[in-house]
Amino acid sequence: MHDSALVFCSFSDPVFPYPLFLPWLGYFDKIDRADAFVLLDNVQFKKNEWQNRNRIKTAQGPQCLTVPVQYRFPQLICEVGINTKERWQHKQRQTIMSNYGKAPCWSLLEPFFEKIFAEDWQTIGELNIHAVRQLAALLGIVTPLHVASKLPSSPADPDERLIAITRHFGADTYLAGSGGHGYMDLSKYETAGIQVAFQEYRHPEYRQMFGAF
Repeated sequence: MHDSALVFCSFSDPVFPYPLFLPWLGYFDKIDRADAFVLLDNVQFKKNEWQNRNRIKTAQGPQCLTVPVQYRFPQLICEVGINTKERWQHKQRQTIMSNYGKAPCWSLLEPFFEKIFAEDWQTIGELNIHAVRQLAALLGIVTPLHVASKLPSSPADPDERLIAITRHFGADTYLAGSGGHGYMDLSKYETAGIQVAFQEYRHPEYRQMFGAF
């Protein structure tokens, strides 16, 4: 690529960007703004964060959806298995259907959720990457999506890792989340000849079920 932007998934301002479980809208804004998007699944899994859980809005208030995992420190995201003995898919399907089955445009998303709740997912990385790909397609996003664990190995240092993967794609710009100012060593990117742009995203408000936005 020439004069192109490479972006990695992130949520708020984590030290490492990673694939999330049913990500928020700003996540897909970053994908749409990029020429290439890399899902960083070969970093350490973070327990009790957004990699295996999310929240939905219900008539009773926010409700958490959690995918049970079998995690052993210091496993990488791509290594963390899903606890298939728990009936998490059945429970989540019932929860989403009861709260969103009558929502506008539900028919567009129903096939997506049916596959999520019917497939025999073995790892959280596999599940999240599938979900991101499918939701991006439903939103009309055509940015190529890549998986970091399928790329050549890169340095352990967080900034050097991002620089190496950016170079792998021949990109000259890395698009970071707004919180990147707090943890990125921008001097390393400058030395490497990589520009850093920061996402400025304002979440739109729209009509939704169960009261105010």
